[in-house]
Amino acid sequence: MSYSPTRFARSGFCRLPLPRLPIACLLLVCAQESRAQDTPVLSPPEIVAAAAAGEWVTIAPADLVVMDLAPDAAGHPRRVVIQLLPAPFSQGWIGNIRRMAAAHWWDGTSVNRLQDNYVAQWGDAQSDDKAHAKPVPAELIENSQAAYVAPRSALPPGADAAPSFGHDAYAPETRIVDGWAVGLDKDHAWPLHCYGMVGVGRDNPPDTGTGAELYAVIGQAPRQLDRNIALVGRVIEGIEWLSSLPRGTGPIGFYKTAAERVPIIAVRNGGDVPGLPGYQMLSTKGQAFARYAAARANRRDTFFVTPAGGVDACNVPVPVRRIP
Repeated sequence: MSYSPTRFARSGFCRLPLPRLPIACLLLVCAQESRAQDTPVLSPPEIVAAAAAGEWVTIAPADLVVMDLAPDAAGHPRRVVIQLLPAPFSQGWIGNIRRMAAAHWWDGTSVNRLQDNYVAQWGDAQSDDKAHAKPVPAELIENSQAAYVAPRSALPPGADAAPSFGHDAYAPETRIVDGWAVGLDKDHAWPLHCYGMVGVGRDNPPDTGTGAELYAVIGQAPRQLDRNIALVGRVIEGIEWLSSLPRGTGPIGFYKTAAERVPIIAVRNGGDVPGLPGYQMLSTKGQAFARYAAARANRRDTFFVTPAGGVDACNVPVPVRRIP
């Protein structure tokens, strides 16, 4: 699906008979037309709420990993639900993560780092001490730096017609392909470090990490990490339990003492979690997402004065909900 005047005409977003234009120009003209009509305009959340049931895609439990942190000071449970990236991205690391979750490897580890406007990181706090580090399962595989990107030809059918957000400072081209923000060049594709994305901690190259040490982005998208670290998924529920933790006072946000660390009770594959709710994401191939993306680019509801005229891929988070 690409943005074109005919598609927006079908969606009711813009009724002007426009020539093909860059998305920023098209969205601005359509926004001006809508304001001139002086009709109520739906906000992005209202567009999502009005999406038909058939526009939602169910997320398989096998594509989820569930992390339960120790309860907070008031006794509230703290659950973080992570959706794993689909092929062709990072499948070696994701296989390792599934194996470690099945082995209950993270049970008893902790959140060890919280750097403001950057990441929350978890794993074995003793991983740098070979004498005390927790052994990882023997069946984990080693991944190469080449796997930080995938061949563009390996993307699913229709990727070249997926919603496009143009180039930015970090990628010649950006799209949202089957629900995931990706950067592209002529031959390669890679996932983007947007808010809530989960990546693999590593040492200096050539180390690429096993997946035992993970982080979630909790600040402005650190896109300089794209193609430098393996991304494996995104937090779809419970990001607040990570982003609201106390900031670490040690170098780059590491907690200085064991008492400051947040214990991890359990990490499980989604299919192994009794009573786990079902989740759905809004199809990025449908009309509702087209209207939602256009509204994110040009907030035309009554609070806004000046439409932005464009948006980057990370600022169009794909809506996820519990199955009603």
